[in-house]
Parts: sequence; C-alpha cells; structure tokens
Amino acid sequence: MKIVMAVIKPFKLEEVRDALTSLGVHGLTVTEVKGYGRQKGHTEIYRGAEYAVSFLPKLKIEVAVPTEIVPKVIEAITAAARTGQIGDGKIFVVPLEKAVRIRTGEADADAL
Repeated sequence: MKIVMAVIKPFKLEEVRDALTSLGVHGLTVTEVKGYGRQKGHTEIYRGAEYAVSFLPKLKIEVAVPTEIVPKVIEAITAAARTGQIGDGKIFVVPLEKAVRIRTGEADADAL
C-alpha cells in the first residue's frame, strides 16, 4: 500500500476527484495549504500598489491506494491537474505500513 500526496491548484480539485473516482478510489483527504516552489511566489497589483505574495494557496490531496494502482493514480492526477502553467504542483508517493478502519477493525487493503 502507498499514500499518494498531490499538491495542486485549488480550482483543479473537482477534476482530480472525478479522475480518481473513475479509477475506483473511494476516499481522499483534502487540506488547504500554502507554499511556493521555484517561482518563489509572485507580485500582484491592488489599487495601484504592488504586493509580494510569497506563499500561494494550494490544496494537498492524500489518497491511500494499493501498490498495484499507484501508476494509474499518478497518471490520473497528472492529467487532471495539469494546466501547463508554472505552479501546477507535485506528486509524492510514500510507503504505507498499515491501515485500520476504526469502525470495523478491518486492516490493510480491506480498510481502504
């Protein structure tokens, strides 16, 4: 099992969720985060004054999936979240040792 974490632009959430649902992924966690990458933020002009925005709003999606479908999940997220612009995001894959469903006590793949 793996945890796939993706940091994406907020307006791409519905497209990513739909892409994951079509793969049979039944649950995901979404967290509002802020950060910057190579672009180091940007500047905005508001009422004639220029402001530096260091941290850009993003969403972090976390999905626990069986190891076999990780490549399909990565492909689906990449296709759905891509705009072709700077700041489209990143995907990280982390090993998942154990998963337990609290309500039923099911473990590992059954808990997903």
